[in-house]
Amino acid sequence: MRYRMMFCMGLAVGYVLGSRAGRERYEQIKRMTQRVTDNPSVQEAAGLVGAQVSRVTTMAKEQVANHLPGKHGNEPHDGSGTGWPDEVKTASPY
Repeated sequence: MRYRMMFCMGLAVGYVLGSRAGRERYEQIKRMTQRVTDNPSVQEAAGLVGAQVSRVTTMAKEQVANHLPGKHGNEPHDGSGTGWPDEVKTASPY
């Protein structure tokens, strides 16, 4: 999906740059893009997406922080091991 979108964007850029209409066609596309981005519905949707991304990012940061070594209960982290709950600490032979 990502590559298809990049390919389509490349075609659009190639069309604009290679078009016989040149600057006129570029300005037409630019005006159309500006109208779309100025549309209140588009701005509202972008705001909702931004808020959702912010919320998910905050939740992800909290999840990562809760799974860091030394975060299991009130135990201080001694710097050894990975911090995973099922890890068995054994004495090092060295």
